[in-house]
Amino acid sequence: MQGFQKVVGHQEIITHLQNAISMNKVSHAYLFGGESGSGKKMMASLFAMTLQCEKHGVEPCMECPSCKKAQSQNHPDIIYVKHEKPNTISIDEIREQLINDVMIKPYSSPYKIYIIDEAQKLTLQAQNALLKTIEEPPAYAVVMLLADNPDALLPTISSRCVQLNLKPVGDQLVKDYLMNEMHVPDYQAEVDASLAQGNIGKAERIARSPEYEETLESALRMAKYADSMPLYEIVETIKKLTAEKDNIDDYFDIFSLWFRDVLLFKATKEVDSLVFKQELNGIRERANKSSYEGLEKIIEAIQKARARLNANVNFDLTMELMFLTMKEN
Repeated sequence: MQGFQKVVGHQEIITHLQNAISMNKVSHAYLFGGESGSGKKMMASLFAMTLQCEKHGVEPCMECPSCKKAQSQNHPDIIYVKHEKPNTISIDEIREQLINDVMIKPYSSPYKIYIIDEAQKLTLQAQNALLKTIEEPPAYAVVMLLADNPDALLPTISSRCVQLNLKPVGDQLVKDYLMNEMHVPDYQAEVDASLAQGNIGKAERIARSPEYEETLESALRMAKYADSMPLYEIVETIKKLTAEKDNIDDYFDIFSLWFRDVLLFKATKEVDSLVFKQELNGIRERANKSSYEGLEKIIEAIQKARARLNANVNFDLTMELMFLTMKEN
């Protein structure tokens, strides 16, 4: 499998891009939106490769010199904008790598393509500087912005781009991909696909990472015993999570899915639609103890905790509130 066939899901977007190529209606600016791991970079790279391909088809041929250079990221006319600081893309970086460069004609290709990954990190000055290029680009220029959160960009920028949002992929597609491409066994692929919530990049990471197994076990243990934990143990648990801050989103995902399973089982008594079928005993026990209202409060508390951490609220306090809600309900 090569070219766009490698992409799992996102068929509408692929069709849109291929139509733009075949009808010769390629825009000067594209904004690919979708959470981290959803495939934005892969999609933009394939589109760029196809636009520069010497066979001029709607798929990259993967054989011509242009495709070969693009595959090794050595194409002089496909420029990936880089940034020094992890959380910002500065005006100087945009000036140097794009604005001053875009006036130089392509070396050997029909287009000169700029791919700005993590575009949500562009400073306001950088966005304003970029605006002029997007408004009046040279005929050969194509700018692709990739953003986890497209709303972080100025409306003046996003309104001038063709906006393509990568939505979560169906669980079955993710499961098939894990089984066929990564040879993950059936049962494991089903759990991994549920945990990935439609995100192929995340599914790959879960399937590949031995650490994820540990996170999963640890998170399930916390969810299962939260109701019987004495306070000192909650404090210990929070200490443990402080050391795992980098994976905290994974913990939140697992907590949410486990309590969703409890709620589902309480309502239907069915096992088939559960993510954690192997946890049936713990799920049944919790479903008997908690009311519907209590379970909804817990799921809400997990979402709140995630939002609070994103807003930089104190970590220990946020976690304590969440665990107390799990304990009391």
